[in-house]
Amino acid sequence: MKKMTILALCLTLLALNSFAQVSGSEKRYLRIGSLQSHFSAYGSERAWTGVYYEGLRWPAQYPYQDNSVIKRAWVACKDFKNAEGVDFSSYAVYFYAGDEGISLFPMEMKESAKFENPIVYVDGEDLNSIFASDIDTVDANQIPDRIITNVVNTSMGLTQTRTVLAFSQEYHDNYFIKIYTFTNTGNTDWDDEIELTDSLHAVRMGWGTRYSMGRETASYTEGAQLYGKHNWVTKRGETYADHYQEAITVADPIKDWIRAGWSYLGQSNQLTWDNIGAPDVNGSGRLVSPHNTGSAILHVDVSATDSSDNINQPTFLGWHAGDTYPSVGYQRVEDIPGMAAVYSMLSGNPYSGLGGNERMDEENLESITHRLDPQTIHGDGGGTNVMMTYGPFDLAHGESVVIIEAEGINGLSREMCEEIGARWQQAYKNPSDNGPFTLPDGSTTTDKDFYKNSWVYTGKDSIMLTFSRALRNFDNGFDIPQPPQPPTNFTIESGGDRIHMSWLASPSESESDFAGYKIFRAIGKPDTTHEEIFACGLGTDHPNIDYYFDDTTPVRGQAYYYYIVAFNDGSKNQTEMNPRGPLYSGRFYTQTTKSAVLKRQAGNDLDAIRVVPNPFNIRRSGTKLDYLGEPNKLMFLDIPGQCIIRIYTERGDLVKTIDHTDGSGDEEWRELTDSRQTVVSGVYLAHFELPDGRSTYRKFLIIR
Repeated sequence: MKKMTILALCLTLLALNSFAQVSGSEKRYLRIGSLQSHFSAYGSERAWTGVYYEGLRWPAQYPYQDNSVIKRAWVACKDFKNAEGVDFSSYAVYFYAGDEGISLFPMEMKESAKFENPIVYVDGEDLNSIFASDIDTVDANQIPDRIITNVVNTSMGLTQTRTVLAFSQEYHDNYFIKIYTFTNTGNTDWDDEIELTDSLHAVRMGWGTRYSMGRETASYTEGAQLYGKHNWVTKRGETYADHYQEAITVADPIKDWIRAGWSYLGQSNQLTWDNIGAPDVNGSGRLVSPHNTGSAILHVDVSATDSSDNINQPTFLGWHAGDTYPSVGYQRVEDIPGMAAVYSMLSGNPYSGLGGNERMDEENLESITHRLDPQTIHGDGGGTNVMMTYGPFDLAHGESVVIIEAEGINGLSREMCEEIGARWQQAYKNPSDNGPFTLPDGSTTTDKDFYKNSWVYTGKDSIMLTFSRALRNFDNGFDIPQPPQPPTNFTIESGGDRIHMSWLASPSESESDFAGYKIFRAIGKPDTTHEEIFACGLGTDHPNIDYYFDDTTPVRGQAYYYYIVAFNDGSKNQTEMNPRGPLYSGRFYTQTTKSAVLKRQAGNDLDAIRVVPNPFNIRRSGTKLDYLGEPNKLMFLDIPGQCIIRIYTERGDLVKTIDHTDGSGDEEWRELTDSRQTVVSGVYLAHFELPDGRSTYRKFLIIR
């Protein structure tokens, strides 16, 4: 019943809205969970920014975790007559940015939020202001934290509406639910005029999605992995029709019968070591590619008149060579052979034979330590796509069909990637090291690769756990247990002997299960482990509309990053939707990316001014010996509260001028000149000039 309500709601929203033309390059971003990404107005995504592939960042608190490369999407039909009266035995549309205004006509791109972003200040800077354009409207009645609505007309007269749902609840924040509604509107362009009123026959739709398996992976594997060259694709759900009515519970949360396909990183023939998980061989050993990335099918309409789930869909679920696909041309008569090839591909026939509906990895790998490069199977320089196709559907004018998927990522945690990778690297560098190595089931092995890969392959269970939670979410009408909303304002101020934090109450304080607030802190950089440093209950010690906490433990010269969450007592989290217990507001609403520091009292004695470290040595920069996590950092300490600092080379060339005005005794320099160039090794002079004309010099050495 709830499924029917959801689908009816989507169709109602489509019918009630009127749309206007938008640019296909317009984007909206979802940044409220551990999985974060953008969506493009032309109806699909190519992640290339001109510098790197952006999107599907997980876990989003760390840098270089983008997984997206490209999503190739098509719709096609049989026996089509276009607005000029030309007959096509096959007709197809490719969702490609370059076809905007030719076959794609973006009509709407909007994002709604359940509540406004909190205001987060660090030393007077509003960190969330740059994300203000993410949100178009606020709807307190919506259940998901964010909803993106994207409408695209096509030259076929088939309108695609994508509704993307995102959640910040900790057990559901690593996937997006995507509701695709395909409607025979007959509108083949941007204006309101309806060009076509005929039925669309045997409509098929589908997409192949390619992933990079972590942006930093290419640095440790080889550059070609940037666009997914060495990906394996696997799948589940072959027995969906036999099990789809089974319950998913907290006690039994992972169901391999769910229809799903995803990618993970395989071997590269250019490497001499076992590359499952992509260990950082020449660094810390950390596994930089724990990612299992893909989609699960949650629902497919039987037909335009039957919205129950078609247990025999999708038509095709498997893998396809990434850059091997037919061209639709410009949808002219001479392009019919290419469009017929698209239709055949969407019907389940891999183009040029480069694809399959089997579990690609299990079909070809003899063991989890078999060093077989997936590229030798798909033979495509562009890597491997996860491929899903649907249909056929007959759609009379005004009729629709709905397809619902969940796209998500899961795998080993950062902490486990560090632990497993470091132990593997230790044995890799010492061939006589035969362990024993402890496996996930508690047994041991003497094979370092079997050890590492056994842990990496637990990511398959992790991604199926994610898909199982997404399916439960959908089955329950998206009514998952809700965490409290975060505080509406979080302010951090650097002080001379403490870092002061204050916040305004969460709007959820009036709810019966509201329990309080917790503050977490990271040292040196924002993309590292945060530890809890403070907790309080409702109204503890302060009026419940204004709270504060002073962090008195910071060390001078270190950088500190914080976030605050509201939490509940878990009394309303007693369903089968996810593990029970307290729930926390999303960390990404308040997590800071600008550091707070413990500032010194202004100095009065010019002779007390110090340059730290002196000498500066790049080999120890950013370590515990200097300023942890902050390479290239120099501090001028015990300086007057108001002064101008001019930095000269030994021969007298001025390279940097710093206007110190905050009244503290600290100022930092990241060793950049006024022209944003990093200084070279050498002796430097810092000249400190006070408003009253007094001045002094300090000499220091930089070694690079």
